[in-house]
Amino acid sequence: MTHDIARHLWRAGQWDAALRQLPDDPAGATLRAEMVVDRHLWRLDPPDEAVAAIKAIECDEPERAALLTAQLEYWRQFLSLGGTPLGGDPVAAFAALAGHDPLAGWAVFWHAVTLDNLRHDAEGAAAGYERARTLAVAADDLLLESYAVRHLGGQAVQNGDAAPGLALLRRSLHLRAAIGARPHTAAAQAALADALGEVPEAAGLRAIAAATAQELGLTWLKADA
Repeated sequence: MTHDIARHLWRAGQWDAALRQLPDDPAGATLRAEMVVDRHLWRLDPPDEAVAAIKAIECDEPERAALLTAQLEYWRQFLSLGGTPLGGDPVAAFAALAGHDPLAGWAVFWHAVTLDNLRHDAEGAAAGYERARTLAVAADDLLLESYAVRHLGGQAVQNGDAAPGLALLRRSLHLRAAIGARPHTAAAQAALADALGEVPEAAGLRAIAAATAQELGLTWLKADA
């Protein structure tokens, strides 16, 4: 029960409250590592706590630790955060994890993201996003599906396929709202607004996303909004 409460708070962007709910057991240590990494990806707080939490699960869960470390290093590179590298090549790290259940879907997704944003391989990324969507649907993982379709929608809009692209971006938004993932919903609102262009709906979406980003301290999303 405590773990479930922590997960609900985590999805709502209440990381500190979620962390206070975690018991001192192996499942709690795993959730702590996932939460503090996720908090860093949204708030850009110092990564030290995330690095320490990952080290605490390395022996028992090496693959999950590798996935989380690769996320930190990807974000460091993508946002040009500077500082000491937090891991090796994230492209290779995610590719190596793509066959490890139950992490395969997220590893495939993150590998596609790194191909997209670090290697500028849009074709390879698109194939990865499609594979991640297939795995998400099979696992009934609505959050993963929301990420896959958000990126597929963004690619479609960029390629001139506005109608199907916007439909995918709206599905991403609806999926995130359905599971109470507030930071992710705000990011989906901002992405949809960017795709819509300068129309009243976009202005409204940006205002809502900015309010959520301010409330939850979503550093990079506040800057985008």
